Amino acid sequence: MSILRATSRKFAAILFLLVAGLYAPQSHAGPFEDALPKLAADSFSDTADAIAAIAASGHADAEAVISGISAGRVLFDPATKIVYLRAADGSTMNLATGAVEAAPSTTRTVRQNNRVRMTIDAALGTLRLMSPDPQKRLAAASAVFKSRDASALKLLNEALAKETDARVKKVLAEARAAILIVAPNTSEKDRIDAIQLIGAKGDNDALALLRAVPASATADVKAATASAIEAVERSLAFWEVSQNVWYGLSLGSVLLLAAIGLAITFGVMGVINMAHGEMVMLGAYVTFVVQEVIRQNYPGLFDYSLAIALPLAFLTAGFVGVLIERGVIRFLYGRPLETLLATWGLSLILQQAVRTAFGPTNREVGAPSWMSGAFELGGLSITYNRLWIIVFSMSVFVALLFVLRFTRFGLEMRAVTQNRRMASSMGIRTGYVDALTFGLGSGIAGIAGVALSQIDNVSPNLGQGYIIDSFLVVVFGGVGNLFGTLIAALSLGIANKFLEPFAGAVLGKIVILVLIIIFIQKKPRGLFALKGRAVEA
Repeated sequence: MSILRATSRKFAAILFLLVAGLYAPQSHAGPFEDALPKLAADSFSDTADAIAAIAASGHADAEAVISGISAGRVLFDPATKIVYLRAADGSTMNLATGAVEAAPSTTRTVRQNNRVRMTIDAALGTLRLMSPDPQKRLAAASAVFKSRDASALKLLNEALAKETDARVKKVLAEARAAILIVAPNTSEKDRIDAIQLIGAKGDNDALALLRAVPASATADVKAATASAIEAVERSLAFWEVSQNVWYGLSLGSVLLLAAIGLAITFGVMGVINMAHGEMVMLGAYVTFVVQEVIRQNYPGLFDYSLAIALPLAFLTAGFVGVLIERGVIRFLYGRPLETLLATWGLSLILQQAVRTAFGPTNREVGAPSWMSGAFELGGLSITYNRLWIIVFSMSVFVALLFVLRFTRFGLEMRAVTQNRRMASSMGIRTGYVDALTFGLGSGIAGIAGVALSQIDNVSPNLGQGYIIDSFLVVVFGGVGNLFGTLIAALSLGIANKFLEPFAGAVLGKIVILVLIIIFIQKKPRGLFALKGRAVEA
């Protein structure tokens, strides 16, 4: 009897354990947990598969883990296959349990290659398509467009249905079209609609995508693809020409800044000033000194550094110009060879003085925040520093025109330009006008140096790169004619940029020089020669 009771108790206990096991909560690992060991396999293929599985899992930590892999903050222990996520403060979390614990010293970083990086971009793009931040949604849609991940199609359709931002919606539609073009099961109508949408995008990415249309496509799809490719190529050709024109205007504005001071100096006094480039160099170094003082003492004023440097560069270069005119050049009027040699010597002296004071190496001149970055305009990429230099060049040009046309000094300068002897007989102090004109031209070169410091190396040799081009601009446009200088600078800038792709930078400049020599033989006074009853030769 006792044996029977003991047997019954054992049977009841076993039955209880079985029932408890059936009704106890099951700790089944989900897709997120199942994917983690693949990250510890140290295989690029397994890592890419794990990232895709983590993104598809819908786990709350999916984005953090994938971003961590991209940033090199996901670690694994080769022995235990445990995967950790390192936080910004250095602490580590066991991704399987969610517990914050110290990672062993044997952990390694999950490695990446191009395939893994592309998978990361696609996964992050998919995860962020529903982000409340429009910028994140835009970046996510762009990532999906590049990856063409067919698994994101369902989420893209949902995002498109909910999207209210027009710009984001456009990129979402393009990402969806990119997937439909290459997906094997897309219907003919959907593929043609996608091809037309991508063709309207009109950039290199669109062209590459259109050329990836499967060779097995139907005749209608191939015809739509050929038509879209032709439209994209026309669009790209137009934007390429527009980009070259923009680059040419940008280069022309730089040449205008460097040459405009030389135009009035050479035009009024007929002095071949080979030290003009060093005035540009002095303006650039004034900018460097101003920024150094601001960095060390008033860092909050850095965005205003160029505004502070402009008047200081004008005064410094203008003062040096007046000293050169009063100390050397006024004794050499009418002797062009001697002025050329004298100013060449002065340029070497100024270069060596700056080299002694600041050293021979390049000096760093930073860009204020409002001159940093770029933006897209259609198919054009426009950098803010070049845009502001063009605006600045035109402002200097207009200001100089105002001085010449509406001030007494400008009237006297024009009188001396047209007929020095007649101006002197009318009581104009030509020597005084010469000194101020030389100072004005040098001062303008100084503020040109402020602008050039944003796009060129600030070194003692800065001015040497612009002096020859400045003389070409002045001679081609017409000595002493500001409108001629403007048109010549912009024309030479655009011509250079159109020749460079075919002839190269050096040969392109040689071609320009030959063309100007031929032109000057036909029109020795340039495009717009000064006119008057007794214009001096």
